[in-house]
Amino acid sequence: MKPALIVSLCAALFATRAIRLSPSDRGLGFDDLGFSPGLHKVLVPAANSGRLDLVDPDSGAVTSIFKGASTTYAGGHDEGITSADADGTRVFATDRTSNRLLVVDPKTGALLSSALLSGHPDYVRWVQTTHELWVAEPDEERIEVWSLGDDNALRSAGQMPVKGGPESLVIDARGQRAFTHLWKGVTLAIDLRKRAILSTWPNGCRGSRGIAFDPRDGIVLAACAEGKLVALDVNHDGRKVGAIATGGGVDVIAYNPTLRHAYVPAAESAEMTVVGLSAAGALTGLKVVPTAKGAHCVAADDRGHAWVCDPVHGQLLLFTDAVP
Repeated sequence: MKPALIVSLCAALFATRAIRLSPSDRGLGFDDLGFSPGLHKVLVPAANSGRLDLVDPDSGAVTSIFKGASTTYAGGHDEGITSADADGTRVFATDRTSNRLLVVDPKTGALLSSALLSGHPDYVRWVQTTHELWVAEPDEERIEVWSLGDDNALRSAGQMPVKGGPESLVIDARGQRAFTHLWKGVTLAIDLRKRAILSTWPNGCRGSRGIAFDPRDGIVLAACAEGKLVALDVNHDGRKVGAIATGGGVDVIAYNPTLRHAYVPAAESAEMTVVGLSAAGALTGLKVVPTAKGAHCVAADDRGHAWVCDPVHGQLLLFTDAVP
């Protein structure tokens, strides 16, 4: 390949564009971002706007499928709809202002059902094998569980205490486990059916934050607020197999299992580190790209994109990591 062509391809890999979600140049208190393969949409809880947005990964088109009460952005991410997940036909979200769990039809925007949570919600995650929604409630140090049937009715299914957490939440459907952190230095593996802690692993974080999971080789990625990503091998009792420094202010991370790339935005340094993961869990820094001050969350789609939140400007920054 000619050198000029190599330079051209490398330049194209991380071209960025902004996808505005706020109707004006005002901020949005983003927190959780995600991607639904079944819907083929980026899930964007638009926080204090009260909206639940879907973004087409190919066109960048934004569709608001639900609108709740809105508040004025004052920094932080404690207002409005801040977390979402999907099962391919329904979207699930938590509203921190109303403390409600929502089930929304992505095609019509209809609210199919809702339930008042018994605590202040953080993450919501769908558990396909048990048809349950797990809602992390760190203020109450627990996970609240709701069953959801084909009739869309939400039924309380109990609670699980997580002393010192939970922070972040990811589901391993194949292994029938959930992974979460305690706030300081510990990652937990939880049995989905028994709702019991299976293992407790030190992750080396002074402040545990985001989490991701590689199902192919059983690697949990733990993000540290102080600016570090750590790899834990769940098949060998959570042994630490990799670590790499990043910019400070790390929170929500994302992982593309096809590329085996992790995306680690750092709010303090206004940059994102792209990290390669080996089968053995070794971590390699591949690229550092500029983002925006306060950019602390990211989602990865199946088109080789990383979508980084820009809270101050109420928009998403789109990075292309690989051309499909």
